[in-house]
Amino acid sequence: MQETDAALIFDARDVVGESLVWDDRRGRLVWVDIIGRRIHRLDPSSGAHESWPTGDLVTSVGLREDGGAIVGLRKDIAFWDFGGPFRPLATIEADRPDTRLNEGVVAPDGSFWVGTMANNIGPDDAPAAITSDEGRLYRVGPGGKVTSLSEDRFGITNTMVWLPDGRFVTADTMKNALYSYGWDRKAGRLGDALPFFTGFGRGLPDGSCLDAEGYVWNCRVVGGSCLARISPDGRLDRVVELPCIWPTSCAFGGADLDTLFVTSARFTMSAAHLDANPHEGSLFALRPGVSGVPGNRFR
Repeated sequence: MQETDAALIFDARDVVGESLVWDDRRGRLVWVDIIGRRIHRLDPSSGAHESWPTGDLVTSVGLREDGGAIVGLRKDIAFWDFGGPFRPLATIEADRPDTRLNEGVVAPDGSFWVGTMANNIGPDDAPAAITSDEGRLYRVGPGGKVTSLSEDRFGITNTMVWLPDGRFVTADTMKNALYSYGWDRKAGRLGDALPFFTGFGRGLPDGSCLDAEGYVWNCRVVGGSCLARISPDGRLDRVVELPCIWPTSCAFGGADLDTLFVTSARFTMSAAHLDANPHEGSLFALRPGVSGVPGNRFR
């Protein structure tokens, strides 16, 4: 495969596929379908697939050092062992009933970083308008201690990557912007936000991952139909076209971490569009000519 040859590898038809991670120990991809309320695990080599219903919204997933998973639900962060019950670790914004969790990623220090947002999913799973910046960023430590990372507010929190120089990059989908932050480890807080990559004309920023050269790969959701590769200094390096209009999350995987996998969504799409494009919400793969970096595990 060349970089422009993104191929369908699993016809998931997720409502909102998200939070894709590569389990290097098992050779499996793991991701969630937020509104479909399920967690997937796939062996891309054999096609062997498992799926677990979650009962309520499941918003993110990461891997633990002991072999299990850490999962973001509507309000809770929980341990989970690929089957069986969720074991609550922490609750985020219990006093704010109109928000929910969104992006969550295991950080280099083995903690779990998670963002919130105004709930945009109605009781019938129809989209609800976001009218204010309610999103915040938090760190969940190994013992379940929740720490606020910044006073900044976001419309939709997305993307969590840590550059080789220590900067943290995150996105506000609503503002079509990625920002970089310094990290004050002693204080346990983020510094001031600096614009990193803003105003790109293809879609809006969703999930991202990092490659071995320190470049950010960003999924361009809401009609973007592509990945943007962004240099460590915030310049657009290249654009890779995708056969879906709402790519949501990406991760490098495979034995050599040289395959880039991409989830997608079909949320808000018309029946006519889905009839003409039945693979929206599926999982795709491409070989971009660069390798990724191993994911972090919760300790």
